[in-house]
Amino acid sequence: MKIVNSLLVGLFLMCALQLHAQQTNDAKMKIFIDALMKKMTVDEKIGQLNLPGSGDIVTGQAGNSDIGKKIKEGKVGGLFNIKSVAKIKAVQKVAVEETRLKIPLLFGMDVIHGYQTVFPIPLGLSACWDMQLIEQSARIAAIEASADGINWTFSPMVDLTRDPRWGRVSEGNGEDPYLGGQIAKAMVRGYQGKDLSLNNTIMSCVKHFALYGAAEAGRDYNTTDMSRYRMYNEYFYPYQAAVDAGVGSVMASFNEIDGIPATANKWLLTDVLRRQWGFKGFLVTDYTGINEMMDHGLGNLQTVSGRALNAGIDMDMVGEGFLTTLKQSLKEGKVTMQMIDAACRRILEAKYKLGLFDDPYRYCNEERAKTEIFTTAHRKIARSTAAQSFVLLKNQNNVLPLKKSGTVAVIGPLANDKRNMPGTWSVAAEFDKATAVLTGLTEVAGDKVKFLYAKGSNLDYDEAFEDRATMFGKGIGRDKRSPEEMINEAVAIANQSDVVLAVLGESAEMSGESSSRSNIEIPQAQKDLLKALLKTGKPVVLVLFTGRPLALTWEQQNVPAILNVWFGGSEAGYAVADVLFGDVNPSGKLTMTFPQNIGQVPLFYNHKNTGRPLPDGQWFQKFRSNYLDVSNDALYPFGYGLSYTNFSYSDVKISNASPKGNQTIAASVTLTNTGAVTGKEVVQLYIRDVVGSVTRPVKELKGFQKVELKAGESKTVTFNISPNDLRFYNYDLKYDWEPGEFQIMIGGNSRDVKMAKLNWSK
Repeated sequence: MKIVNSLLVGLFLMCALQLHAQQTNDAKMKIFIDALMKKMTVDEKIGQLNLPGSGDIVTGQAGNSDIGKKIKEGKVGGLFNIKSVAKIKAVQKVAVEETRLKIPLLFGMDVIHGYQTVFPIPLGLSACWDMQLIEQSARIAAIEASADGINWTFSPMVDLTRDPRWGRVSEGNGEDPYLGGQIAKAMVRGYQGKDLSLNNTIMSCVKHFALYGAAEAGRDYNTTDMSRYRMYNEYFYPYQAAVDAGVGSVMASFNEIDGIPATANKWLLTDVLRRQWGFKGFLVTDYTGINEMMDHGLGNLQTVSGRALNAGIDMDMVGEGFLTTLKQSLKEGKVTMQMIDAACRRILEAKYKLGLFDDPYRYCNEERAKTEIFTTAHRKIARSTAAQSFVLLKNQNNVLPLKKSGTVAVIGPLANDKRNMPGTWSVAAEFDKATAVLTGLTEVAGDKVKFLYAKGSNLDYDEAFEDRATMFGKGIGRDKRSPEEMINEAVAIANQSDVVLAVLGESAEMSGESSSRSNIEIPQAQKDLLKALLKTGKPVVLVLFTGRPLALTWEQQNVPAILNVWFGGSEAGYAVADVLFGDVNPSGKLTMTFPQNIGQVPLFYNHKNTGRPLPDGQWFQKFRSNYLDVSNDALYPFGYGLSYTNFSYSDVKISNASPKGNQTIAASVTLTNTGAVTGKEVVQLYIRDVVGSVTRPVKELKGFQKVELKAGESKTVTFNISPNDLRFYNYDLKYDWEPGEFQIMIGGNSRDVKMAKLNWSK
């Protein structure tokens, strides 16, 4: 007992010391910024709120560019999407040596899933369900970006989404708030570390606040409309989790909420974000977010700029509405000096926390730029991470893994392409350094396997569509032969092979920003190729590249094996080979539901029941909630993913089936690897609140553990459950839990679970 008390005292003292140190640092920061702001003119304060792009800056001419001139005049608070130590150092020099107050600049960039060492796209990365891997990916991204002069990233994107038509599902973490919240915290920790003033950490910016993933029709920049009950219970949590993790900045979303665009929504940005959640950092718009409110119908640039500042926006990205109108609005009494001061202070605080006032060149170390970017160690981790993100969707008759022998046909428009491997939003990637699938296969297998290659088809029959889908230097190269000629060549090669790898799917820019699709199937040109390959009678493996859930009903029915590899990053080719040849056993699990067809969208696991649910096991029943032409079921449910081994689950054991009050209970299963090889399984905990004061979802993810087991090995996997896991926002938006019956479900995906019941009283 004495030892326990001593430990508690020690912990208390450590926490007290940390709190004291933080209060001391905050006091020093306040004194410094108070003194600086007393020296600033109104124009200089407004200038800090302006975030233009890097514009016309070229090496050696920073001070003479248009942006350089604005910096000298104190009209710029930061720049974004400028890279390299040489350029950033030159621009920073203008700010701290050629301006009156020598205030350093922020340098932001879209470092979304890696810098030059590119990790899987975020949707793919989320499929690893491994928070340590995800945090490590952000840590490596921060090391590389900061080594190249960058100190701020517009990541993570945590918009919950359930509509695969929306292109930006590739940039998020899927459909579940709990999992999205855990990933948000991991990413913020990875970017910001424990000390933001270190020169290998960068400030994180969570986006897009809020509800951007629920845009109508799955179309980018579109309207969002939902109840506040749904906001709080389903969509808000990942943003709040990032705030709780200490994220330094937040980006407002493009969409409207309750008829007011988020960029001018004071309830959202001030009442919720700052007052309810206690966010202390700064708020930035998305690209021209203020200006776009004119098209929403809220007034001219001066009006919408004033509304944005009043709502709580601190920094204006690109639009320069703040820069050009706030002084006039101040004169007219439409904004106050207090508002301008508050916004300016938050920008200066961010620069202070990054250590830029102590050393504005702390991120401009040329030696770091030479030695810490795209390193062998970073690439090795990216390769391993990518392999663990892949999801095995089907493996009939154990076609996979492949043997390192014989002849393998590698066919498809993405089979020998390296430029699409990093995926969308890989703005710092050097595409020529990425690894194509064919290259990865050849190097992993060596001379043990003979590989035959054919392109087989273009990305799409429509050349204009292919141009739109391969922007930003990711062109595959249009083959001018007829589709028949290309397919005939591919079939001839397939007939000479023992197994066929059909490397098909989306190109990198078929998902991402402004890449919504109304048809989420594999393009017809590639589907025709796949059908021809299957007719050869050879075993066919579909190696699927995608940035979203696709409708794969025909493929599931006809293709022996399907491996979803998302876009694995700069080391994608090697990672694909590692999994195909069994050097890595796939362990990824889906974080978005795959529908049978587009007509089921939006489709997600944690839905509500209707008053007329379809009885279990039935496909159709008249006057029930169902379709005439397709079942309600997902093609692949949330949490789904196969392995080269098999896992069995025991029944769920509950330590106490009648808990009371704030007790904690244990729910456990025995997991057994019943196959022949070592594998990893993501064990998932779901809970259903059976009766509530408001309607509740049929199940909700409340925990998960990734477990590695050798062949034949068993392990008891236990989840501790307390009333905190039962809480939700009721009709009055009070966050609490209600007593009653609960179903505890544990399994390998959201569909296939074992269940136990309990009754929890208060």
